[in-house]
Amino acid sequence: MSVRELSAAVTRPLVRMGAVAVAVTIGCGGEGEIDQPTPLLGQMPIEYPLHMWDQDMEGETLLRVRVSDTGSVDSVEIVESSGYQAFDSAAVVGAKKLRFTPARQNGKRIEVWAEVPVRFSKRPRPDTLAVAMSAR
Repeated sequence: MSVRELSAAVTRPLVRMGAVAVAVTIGCGGEGEIDQPTPLLGQMPIEYPLHMWDQDMEGETLLRVRVSDTGSVDSVEIVESSGYQAFDSAAVVGAKKLRFTPARQNGKRIEVWAEVPVRFSKRPRPDTLAVAMSAR
């Protein structure tokens, strides 16, 4: 593997998920504060499209996902397009693989809709800088 290939393999998956915000609750009769779902740590199922990476393209897609009472995503909608079909498609496909801690209301797990911003960026994350630098 060349240094360029290794560097791309280390830095290419620079897809960032922003803060998850509960947008609408469904199937939760009753009032009460909702503990928001949170993405499980260590997962990154959203892949940066390689042809977009090679063209130095960046963008952000805002998604609306329905998080089930078990923490899986069972529905995904695009709220705001990045303007690039490849980014939007990659965000939707990856979001379907996301897992969350379930939202809760009055101690009971519930389904909720949550907004998830997905940023496709070529700028290295701080935790990948050391690995990328050592590959040179």
